[in-house]
Amino acid sequence: MRPMRAWNHNLAPRLAPALACWLLAACVGEPPRPQALPGAAAATLVPSATPALSTPVPTPSPTPAPPVRIAVIGDYGLSSPPEAAVATQVAGLAPDAVVTTGDNNYPAGGADTIDDNIGQYYHRYIGQYQGAYGPGAAENRFFPVLGNHDWQAPGAQPYLDYFALPGNERYYQVDVGPVRVFALDSMPGEPDGTTADSVQGAWLREGLASSGACWNVVVMHHPPYSSGLHGSSEWMQWPFAAWGADMVLAGHDHSYERLAHDGIPYVVNGLGGGALYDLGPPIAESQVQHDGQYGAMLLEADAHTLRFQFVTVDGAVVDDQTLRGGCGG
Repeated sequence: MRPMRAWNHNLAPRLAPALACWLLAACVGEPPRPQALPGAAAATLVPSATPALSTPVPTPSPTPAPPVRIAVIGDYGLSSPPEAAVATQVAGLAPDAVVTTGDNNYPAGGADTIDDNIGQYYHRYIGQYQGAYGPGAAENRFFPVLGNHDWQAPGAQPYLDYFALPGNERYYQVDVGPVRVFALDSMPGEPDGTTADSVQGAWLREGLASSGACWNVVVMHHPPYSSGLHGSSEWMQWPFAAWGADMVLAGHDHSYERLAHDGIPYVVNGLGGGALYDLGPPIAESQVQHDGQYGAMLLEADAHTLRFQFVTVDGAVVDDQTLRGGCGG
């Protein structure tokens, strides 16, 4: 048997208080407080910091994107002081894109006139621009539709060669911010047809049905409804509203007119530079008419509103309307 280690009488007086303290704590259910052993450095106990209650910092709301700005011109393609005045007006609008309602190149859609009639005034918006009037746009921002004067050149070939447009270039769709533009070819003789049940009509119907854009704007040259010189183009009276369009734009008549059909606005805008036409008596759908001065439209759109104005080159506001809904319901 190993001998018991002798009790160190010198430690007893020192350990007795600690032992008594430990026993007392055990009796009352408190944990023993740590005691420094003789000769050991005393440990410093740092109390736990109680975290202060912080005031929540509000998360800033994202800044809404500014509305997209789209200038709309029609029947403009005739190098002249009126076209120059409208082009200056458009530049002052600082648009994100320019949309045309046709007749881009008078008198007969020729390759020898197209740059003078278009590029001279609008080259800064045209992607892949190869004309003589300066630099083009890094990304195309000019979206025309074919008019009857553009089609006077065989196959509208100068137009197709001059622009770099989506799809087959005769009709196509493009997104400009929350707006999806559906550009149609309304010219009789279009290879894919100009009736609602044609290949082109089926393309539009399917495109509108599948569109996730906040606003769907259909653009063509021949107006489905018009009180102007040429009148209504009945072959283009497709069920645009039922298919999902929010607005229809056209030209051909060199005047401005806003009409309503099936609950959506139809606009004739042909005051971009060609000779002015007189308007006739208003048809049933007509709401606003103007034929006295050249000018351009401005569309401003965000997710919830689409505002459109027609303003003359001398600053007169002829029409100012706002559509509400879009992606906001």
